[in-house]
Amino acid sequence: MPERRMGVVEKSAEREAAGRGLEDASEREIVLSRVFDAPREMVWEAWTDPKQVALWWGPKGFTTTIEEMDVRPGGVWKQVMHGPDGADYPNKCVFLDVVPYERLAYTLRGGRAGSPEVQFEKAVIFEDNGEDDGGGTRVTMRLTFASVEARDQNVRDYGSIEGAKQAFERLAEYLAGRFAGRQ
Repeated sequence: MPERRMGVVEKSAEREAAGRGLEDASEREIVLSRVFDAPREMVWEAWTDPKQVALWWGPKGFTTTIEEMDVRPGGVWKQVMHGPDGADYPNKCVFLDVVPYERLAYTLRGGRAGSPEVQFEKAVIFEDNGEDDGGGTRVTMRLTFASVEARDQNVRDYGSIEGAKQAFERLAEYLAGRFAGRQ
């Protein structure tokens, strides 16, 4: 499988504010994007079907228990990520926006068991990547925190950027196995 593009999207605060005409939020965000070698429907289902999510969610070495996942506006997603060191990370999400095969938005509250709770909003966009760009599905994930300090603390305490990259890698491996099984 060819290596796909992934990384943190670089945006200046000025461009973001000018482009959207909104309050600048980019300094409080983490934005990651990756192209997956799979049809958009397959990527969406891997992200929203609790049986599939449990197979790839989280950084390398983690396992995930899905307690509840109701993918609809107002629906709840409760899951516990289990770290390789035995630490648990219970999380509760509430879906704000769900447009099948296009986008998800939800709030997340949680963190390491026994530690102060963290919270942020997450938006995930699913797009066809176009055959001229190699095909597949582009997933862009935007995490928005209450402040720059909250974002920076999350990166320091949880390694959120590296963890998200590893989760994307696990999703790519999962999809590659599933896609190969369909051909």
